[in-house]
Amino acid sequence: MFRWRKPNTVKSYKYAFRLLIEFMYKEKGIEADKITFEKLDYITLTEFFTWIESVRGCSASTKNQRLSAITSFSAYAQNRDFAAASVFRNSVNKIPMKKSQHKQRAILTRQEVTILLALPNDNRKISLRDKILLSLMYASGARAQEICDLTVGNLQLHQKGATLNITGKGRKSRRIGIPIACAILLKQYIEYKKISDKPERHIFSSQTHEHMTVSCVEGIFKKYITIAKKEKPSMFLAGSYSPHSMRHTTASHMLEAGVPLVVIKIFRSCISTVDSDLCGYFPRHG
Repeated sequence: MFRWRKPNTVKSYKYAFRLLIEFMYKEKGIEADKITFEKLDYITLTEFFTWIESVRGCSASTKNQRLSAITSFSAYAQNRDFAAASVFRNSVNKIPMKKSQHKQRAILTRQEVTILLALPNDNRKISLRDKILLSLMYASGARAQEICDLTVGNLQLHQKGATLNITGKGRKSRRIGIPIACAILLKQYIEYKKISDKPERHIFSSQTHEHMTVSCVEGIFKKYITIAKKEKPSMFLAGSYSPHSMRHTTASHMLEAGVPLVVIKIFRSCISTVDSDLCGYFPRHG
Protein backbone atom coordinates (compact mmCIF):
# COMPACT_ATOMS: atom_id res chain seq x y z
CA MET A 1 0.00 0.00 0.00
CA PHE A 2 1.28 3.44 -0.90
CA ARG A 3 2.20 5.57 2.09
CA TRP A 4 2.27 9.34 1.67
CA ARG A 5 5.37 10.96 3.11
CA LYS A 6 5.87 14.66 3.65
CA PRO A 7 8.46 16.47 1.48
CA ASN A 8 11.01 16.81 4.28
CA THR A 9 10.95 13.05 4.87
CA VAL A 10 11.42 12.35 1.16
CA LYS A 11 14.33 14.81 1.11
CA SER A 12 15.92 13.08 4.11
CA TYR A 13 15.54 9.64 2.49
CA LYS A 14 17.10 10.84 -0.76
CA TYR A 15 20.07 12.25 1.11
CA ALA A 16 20.58 8.97 2.96
CA PHE A 17 21.03 7.17 -0.36
CA ARG A 18 23.25 9.91 -1.74
CA LEU A 19 25.54 9.28 1.23
CA LEU A 20 25.43 5.52 0.69
CA ILE A 21 26.35 5.93 -2.98
CA GLU A 22 29.15 8.34 -2.03
CA PHE A 23 30.49 5.84 0.53
CA MET A 24 30.40 2.95 -1.92
CA TYR A 25 32.35 4.97 -4.48
CA LYS A 26 34.92 6.64 -2.19
CA GLU A 27 35.54 3.78 0.24
CA LYS A 28 34.79 0.70 -1.86
CA GLY A 29 35.56 1.90 -5.36
CA ILE A 30 32.11 0.81 -6.56
CA GLU A 31 30.24 3.16 -8.90
CA ALA A 32 26.52 3.78 -8.46
CA ASP A 33 25.42 1.64 -11.41
CA LYS A 34 27.51 -1.28 -10.10
CA ILE A 35 25.92 -1.41 -6.63
CA THR A 36 23.89 -4.59 -6.12
CA PHE A 37 21.93 -5.92 -3.16
CA GLU A 38 24.59 -8.60 -2.64
CA LYS A 39 27.21 -5.90 -2.13
CA LEU A 40 25.13 -4.29 0.61
CA ASP A 41 25.88 -6.97 3.17
CA TYR A 42 26.10 -6.59 6.95
CA ILE A 43 29.82 -5.72 7.03
CA THR A 44 29.49 -3.09 4.29
CA LEU A 45 26.46 -1.46 5.88
CA THR A 46 28.12 -1.45 9.30
CA GLU A 47 31.15 0.26 7.78
CA PHE A 48 28.84 2.79 6.09
CA PHE A 49 27.16 3.81 9.36
CA THR A 50 30.56 4.04 11.08
CA TRP A 51 31.72 6.23 8.18
CA ILE A 52 28.84 8.72 8.39
CA GLU A 53 29.51 9.14 12.11
CA SER A 54 33.32 9.34 12.05
CA VAL A 55 33.93 11.02 8.69
CA ARG A 56 30.70 12.92 8.09
CA GLY A 57 30.24 13.82 11.75
CA CYS A 58 26.61 12.66 11.94
CA SER A 59 25.00 12.61 15.36
CA ALA A 60 23.31 9.51 16.76
CA SER A 61 19.88 10.84 15.86
CA THR A 62 20.96 11.62 12.28
CA LYS A 63 22.50 8.16 11.98
CA ASN A 64 19.17 6.71 13.09
CA GLN A 65 17.36 8.75 10.42
CA ARG A 66 19.66 7.35 7.73
CA LEU A 67 19.11 3.83 9.06
CA SER A 68 15.33 4.31 9.03
CA ALA A 69 15.47 5.41 5.39
CA ILE A 70 17.52 2.42 4.30
CA THR A 71 15.40 0.03 6.39
CA SER A 72 12.21 1.29 4.72
CA PHE A 73 13.76 0.82 1.30
CA SER A 74 14.93 -2.69 2.16
CA ALA A 75 11.36 -3.69 3.05
CA TYR A 76 10.11 -2.24 -0.25
CA ALA A 77 12.88 -3.98 -2.20
CA GLN A 78 12.19 -7.35 -0.59
CA ASN A 79 8.50 -7.09 -1.45
CA ARG A 80 9.40 -6.43 -5.07
CA ASP A 81 12.12 -9.09 -5.43
CA PHE A 82 12.47 -11.32 -2.38
CA ALA A 83 15.35 -13.44 -3.62
CA ALA A 84 17.54 -10.54 -4.73
CA ALA A 85 16.92 -8.28 -1.74
CA SER A 86 16.82 -10.81 1.10
CA VAL A 87 20.53 -10.48 1.98
CA PHE A 88 20.24 -6.71 1.98
CA ARG A 89 17.09 -6.77 4.10
CA ASN A 90 18.55 -9.23 6.64
CA SER A 91 21.73 -7.19 6.92
CA VAL A 92 19.86 -3.96 7.59
CA ASN A 93 17.71 -5.62 10.25
CA LYS A 94 20.83 -6.65 12.19
CA ILE A 95 21.96 -3.05 12.63
CA PRO A 96 20.53 -1.52 15.82
CA MET A 97 19.40 2.03 16.27
CA LYS A 98 21.90 4.04 18.25
CA LYS A 99 20.86 5.43 21.60
CA SER A 100 20.95 9.20 21.61
CA GLN A 101 20.68 11.67 24.41
CA HIS A 102 17.42 13.56 24.33
CA LYS A 103 18.11 17.27 24.35
CA GLN A 104 16.18 19.29 26.84
CA ARG A 105 13.51 21.30 25.09
CA ALA A 106 14.32 25.00 24.91
CA ILE A 107 11.39 27.03 26.19
CA LEU A 108 11.23 30.82 26.15
CA THR A 109 9.95 32.78 29.13
CA ARG A 110 7.13 35.29 28.61
CA GLN A 111 9.66 38.11 28.89
CA GLU A 112 11.91 36.49 26.29
CA VAL A 113 8.97 36.12 23.91
CA THR A 114 8.15 39.82 24.33
CA ILE A 115 11.77 40.75 23.59
CA LEU A 116 11.95 38.45 20.57
CA LEU A 117 8.76 39.84 19.00
CA ALA A 118 10.01 43.40 19.43
CA LEU A 119 13.31 42.84 17.60
CA PRO A 120 12.32 43.03 13.89
CA ASN A 121 12.75 46.53 12.44
CA ASP A 122 9.25 47.98 11.99
CA ASN A 123 10.12 50.09 8.94
CA ARG A 124 11.27 47.31 6.63
CA LYS A 125 8.97 45.06 4.62
CA ILE A 126 10.93 41.87 5.36
CA SER A 127 11.21 42.69 9.06
CA LEU A 128 7.47 43.33 9.16
CA ARG A 129 6.91 39.87 7.74
CA ASP A 130 9.24 38.43 10.37
CA LYS A 131 7.39 40.14 13.20
CA ILE A 132 4.01 38.81 12.06
CA LEU A 133 5.41 35.34 11.44
CA LEU A 134 7.00 35.09 14.90
CA SER A 135 3.84 36.47 16.52
CA LEU A 136 1.69 33.90 14.75
CA MET A 137 4.02 31.05 15.70
CA TYR A 138 3.60 32.00 19.34
CA ALA A 139 -0.13 32.65 19.14
CA SER A 140 -0.93 29.41 17.33
CA GLY A 141 1.72 26.93 18.41
CA ALA A 142 1.84 25.77 14.79
CA ARG A 143 4.79 23.95 13.27
CA ALA A 144 7.15 25.73 10.89
CA GLN A 145 5.88 23.75 7.88
CA GLU A 146 2.29 24.57 8.83
CA ILE A 147 3.13 28.28 8.94
CA CYS A 148 4.75 28.02 5.50
CA ASP A 149 1.68 26.30 4.04
CA LEU A 150 -0.87 28.82 5.34
CA THR A 151 -2.88 30.53 2.62
CA VAL A 152 -5.26 33.47 2.78
CA GLY A 153 -8.14 31.03 2.40
CA ASN A 154 -7.02 29.19 5.56
CA LEU A 155 -7.83 32.24 7.70
CA GLN A 156 -11.34 32.96 8.97
CA LEU A 157 -11.78 36.18 10.92
CA HIS A 158 -14.48 36.71 13.55
CA GLN A 159 -15.22 39.15 16.38
CA LYS A 160 -13.16 37.42 19.05
CA GLY A 161 -10.14 36.62 16.92
CA ALA A 162 -9.57 34.26 14.02
CA THR A 163 -9.42 30.59 13.15
CA LEU A 164 -6.69 28.92 11.13
CA ASN A 165 -7.41 25.78 9.13
CA ILE A 166 -4.14 23.89 9.33
CA THR A 167 -2.97 20.75 7.57
CA GLY A 168 -0.34 19.05 9.71
CA LYS A 169 1.58 15.80 9.82
CA GLY A 170 0.05 12.97 7.82
CA ARG A 171 -2.23 15.51 6.11
CA LYS A 172 -4.38 15.67 9.22
CA SER A 173 -6.44 18.84 9.38
CA ARG A 174 -7.26 20.81 12.50
CA ARG A 175 -8.59 24.23 13.45
CA ILE A 176 -6.61 26.56 15.69
CA GLY A 177 -8.01 29.66 17.34
CA ILE A 178 -5.79 32.72 17.70
CA PRO A 179 -6.48 35.85 19.82
CA ILE A 180 -7.85 39.10 18.44
CA ALA A 181 -4.53 40.99 18.59
CA CYS A 182 -2.80 38.46 16.35
CA ALA A 183 -5.87 38.24 14.11
CA ILE A 184 -5.70 42.00 13.54
CA LEU A 185 -2.01 41.74 12.71
CA LEU A 186 -2.67 39.05 10.11
CA LYS A 187 -5.60 40.90 8.57
CA GLN A 188 -3.60 44.10 8.22
CA TYR A 189 -0.59 42.24 6.86
CA ILE A 190 -2.69 40.51 4.21
CA GLU A 191 -4.20 43.86 3.24
CA TYR A 192 -0.72 45.37 3.15
CA LYS A 193 0.35 42.67 0.69
CA LYS A 194 -2.84 43.26 -1.33
CA ILE A 195 -3.80 39.59 -1.39
CA SER A 196 -7.07 39.75 0.58
CA ASP A 197 -9.06 38.62 -2.46
CA LYS A 198 -6.61 35.85 -3.39
CA PRO A 199 -7.41 32.82 -1.17
CA GLU A 200 -4.84 30.64 -2.90
CA ARG A 201 -1.91 32.93 -2.04
CA HIS A 202 0.41 32.00 0.81
CA ILE A 203 0.41 34.46 3.69
CA PHE A 204 4.18 34.33 4.13
CA SER A 205 6.64 34.40 1.25
CA SER A 206 10.42 34.50 1.00
CA GLN A 207 12.31 37.08 -1.01
CA THR A 208 12.54 34.65 -3.92
CA HIS A 209 9.54 32.32 -3.62
CA GLU A 210 5.83 32.84 -3.04
CA HIS A 211 5.75 29.68 -0.91
CA MET A 212 8.18 29.98 1.99
CA THR A 213 10.23 26.96 3.05
CA VAL A 214 11.00 25.62 6.52
CA SER A 215 14.67 26.51 6.07
CA CYS A 216 13.61 30.13 5.60
CA VAL A 217 11.65 30.04 8.88
CA GLU A 218 14.66 28.47 10.58
CA GLY A 219 16.84 31.28 9.25
CA ILE A 220 14.43 33.93 10.52
CA PHE A 221 14.25 32.35 13.96
CA LYS A 222 18.02 31.92 14.19
CA LYS A 223 18.59 35.53 13.15
CA TYR A 224 16.51 37.05 15.94
CA ILE A 225 17.60 34.56 18.59
CA THR A 226 21.21 35.49 17.79
CA ILE A 227 20.40 39.20 18.14
CA ALA A 228 18.49 38.58 21.36
CA LYS A 229 21.40 36.67 22.90
CA LYS A 230 23.79 39.52 22.11
CA GLU A 231 21.48 42.22 23.44
CA LYS A 232 20.37 40.24 26.50
CA PRO A 233 23.32 38.04 27.54
CA SER A 234 21.67 37.22 30.87
CA MET A 235 18.68 35.74 29.04
CA PHE A 236 18.12 33.23 26.23
CA LEU A 237 20.49 30.83 28.00
CA ALA A 238 19.49 27.57 26.32
CA GLY A 239 22.18 26.08 24.13
CA SER A 240 20.09 26.25 20.98
CA TYR A 241 16.65 27.32 19.88
CA SER A 242 14.69 26.25 16.81
CA PRO A 243 11.28 27.21 15.44
CA HIS A 244 9.94 24.20 17.33
CA SER A 245 11.04 25.94 20.54
CA MET A 246 8.22 28.41 19.97
CA ARG A 247 5.73 25.54 19.73
CA HIS A 248 6.98 24.13 23.04
CA THR A 249 6.87 27.63 24.51
CA THR A 250 3.23 28.08 23.53
CA ALA A 251 2.30 24.73 25.07
CA SER A 252 4.20 25.54 28.26
CA HIS A 253 2.53 28.94 28.66
CA MET A 254 -0.90 27.44 27.99
CA LEU A 255 -0.27 24.82 30.67
CA GLU A 256 0.79 27.53 33.12
CA ALA A 257 -2.43 29.38 32.34
CA GLY A 258 -4.52 26.35 33.25
CA VAL A 259 -5.50 25.13 29.79
CA PRO A 260 -6.41 21.40 29.93
CA LEU A 261 -3.66 19.12 28.69
CA VAL A 262 -5.96 17.45 26.14
CA VAL A 263 -6.60 20.86 24.57
CA ILE A 264 -2.91 21.69 24.49
CA LYS A 265 -2.10 18.42 22.75
CA ILE A 266 -4.21 19.21 19.72
CA PHE A 267 -3.68 22.98 19.78
CA ARG A 268 -7.33 23.68 19.06
CA SER A 269 -7.28 26.90 20.99
CA CYS A 270 -4.66 29.27 22.27
CA ILE A 271 -4.97 31.81 25.06
CA SER A 272 -1.51 33.25 24.57
CA THR A 273 -1.46 37.02 24.40
CA VAL A 274 0.27 39.13 21.79
CA ASP A 275 0.86 42.79 22.56
CA SER A 276 -1.94 44.73 20.87
CA ASP A 277 0.44 47.66 20.34
CA LEU A 278 1.93 45.65 17.50
CA CYS A 279 -1.02 46.81 15.40
CA GLY A 280 0.74 50.15 14.98
CA TYR A 281 3.72 48.62 13.22
CA PHE A 282 2.13 48.49 9.77
CA PRO A 283 3.40 51.09 7.30
CA ARG A 284 0.78 53.56 6.20
CA HIS A 285 0.17 54.16 2.53
CA GLY A 286 -1.08 57.50 1.34
